[in-house]
Amino acid sequence: MASFTIQGDRFAYEGKPIQLLSGAIHYFRVVPEYWKDRLQKLKACGLNTVETYVAWNVHEPKEGQFCFTGMFDIVKFIETAAEVGLHVIVRPSPYICAEWEFGGLPAWLLAEDGLRLRCYDEKFLAKVDAYYDVLLPMLKPLLCTNGGPIIAMQIENEYGSYGNDLKYLEYLKSGMIARGMDVLLFTSDGPEDFMLQSGMIPGVFETVNFGSRASEAFDSLQQVQPDMPLMCMEYWNGWFDHWGKPHHTREAQDAANVFEDMLKAGGSVNFYMFHGGTNFGFYNGANNHGKYEPTVTSYDYDSPLTEWGDITEKYVLVKGLIEKYFDIEPAPLPEPVSKKNYGKVRMSGQAALFASLDLLSDPVQRTCPEPMEKLGQNYGFILYTTRISGPRAACSLELQDVHDRALVFIDGEYKGVIERWDPKSIEFTVPKEGVELRILVENMGRTNYGPYLRDCKGITEGVRLGFPFLFDWTIHTLPLDDLLKLQFKPIAAAEHMTETGPVFYRGTFRVDDIADTFLELESWTKGVAFVNGFNLGRYWEAGPQKALYVPGPLLREGDNEIVIFELHGTNEPSVLLTDQPNLG
Repeated sequence: MASFTIQGDRFAYEGKPIQLLSGAIHYFRVVPEYWKDRLQKLKACGLNTVETYVAWNVHEPKEGQFCFTGMFDIVKFIETAAEVGLHVIVRPSPYICAEWEFGGLPAWLLAEDGLRLRCYDEKFLAKVDAYYDVLLPMLKPLLCTNGGPIIAMQIENEYGSYGNDLKYLEYLKSGMIARGMDVLLFTSDGPEDFMLQSGMIPGVFETVNFGSRASEAFDSLQQVQPDMPLMCMEYWNGWFDHWGKPHHTREAQDAANVFEDMLKAGGSVNFYMFHGGTNFGFYNGANNHGKYEPTVTSYDYDSPLTEWGDITEKYVLVKGLIEKYFDIEPAPLPEPVSKKNYGKVRMSGQAALFASLDLLSDPVQRTCPEPMEKLGQNYGFILYTTRISGPRAACSLELQDVHDRALVFIDGEYKGVIERWDPKSIEFTVPKEGVELRILVENMGRTNYGPYLRDCKGITEGVRLGFPFLFDWTIHTLPLDDLLKLQFKPIAAAEHMTETGPVFYRGTFRVDDIADTFLELESWTKGVAFVNGFNLGRYWEAGPQKALYVPGPLLREGDNEIVIFELHGTNEPSVLLTDQPNLG
């Protein structure tokens, strides 16, 4: 049994003053075999606390079906943090932002008509309650009041940036208390007045999130919450990347200087991120501030620990400042995780998507091109097929409203791409015998922040040829969560471009000494990569990310398999497994 409380303008743990020095590590962005390594490195830096969000969508992928195993075993992650000697701060949804798909909300929420997100809506709250009924009892034994490491828990996340429904926040607070969450409860918001006014509720400790101008942010907090501890719940010491934009970095000394400003003010700090990890699979989010911008697979965040767990100059400077201001017990660094160059892997097999549809999906018939969520699909791709009668003179194909990136095929021939951020039309003529129209839409990640959270995927309104709509569609959902039924045929040296449309490529490589590696796809255009059935995430020649991180625990001694789902084709069907990362 222990207590973490507020005593005047200080925190206290078991009655003794404590300044929280925390770092964010998201268990769902790190393979579990590396949790202890990353946590030990956090501890060795001089931090005393680890913070993590809880992503609802990974724990309830389908309504009423829960998952708390493997990468999503939050109990094991928290227990590992306790073994390392760390306190834990938990931020348990329902919304987390985090540049994570849909801000952590499950996609199936969008299938229910009339449901309103993140407010006092009975339909939404019923879903939250059902989730909390499973999640929170798992966390209760881990609270410090029950002898565990969890010292504080958050209510919602940066709500003042989204709305002002304080009744909703009070409902979440009451629900957490009723389920035995008797540790310090807090909210976190940006330091702007309107954010603090809309995100705070009585009796709940408020924290602020910022990346610079620490004194101004703390002054704003003190104005609304005087004579209380100062806490930066998210110190943005780095930043994330969008596809097609430069890789973000922040000068290490500048980040250290702001951290020192907070220490001088007596503030507690949570580094966001301390170790970013990876948006494996289809879990990257997106931003939409008037223009949709999807986040890359890497979540390196230019953090003190890299995406693959190496220490950086930023780490060294942060550790030096902590040793300057605090008397901490030395903690040894784990040995660096080894990396290997396994060399070039040539793809030996191929399977065309359109020829494999019956192995991947059962088609459904709809009058209109329904979005993914209405068909029970969360992530991946969706294919819409219809027949257009002819003859028709040159006419314009209009997708109204496509989310997010659509490849258009006429009688199997690629005609072009229509992107959400560039909603151009595609013109073609229709001969007397008519044509088959296929539209393959990629869900590139749901919006995770701001007023445009309701982000259904696929064709969300309709398809027009000229002015009128097209009806009568065959739809294949393609979540790509099971590729075992694919039938690959050999690639002849001079025939690797014979397949039309998107193609799955397969290759194998042998591993005698397991280590981390990086998958480079220099001659590829855009798609998704899988290693031994694990979805590593997306790649795209648009950059800035040029290689995908492959953690060693995904490999096995002996033969290993790579599958590449390439949308646009490649002139050289081979990949490189190197020991050098390339974030752009």
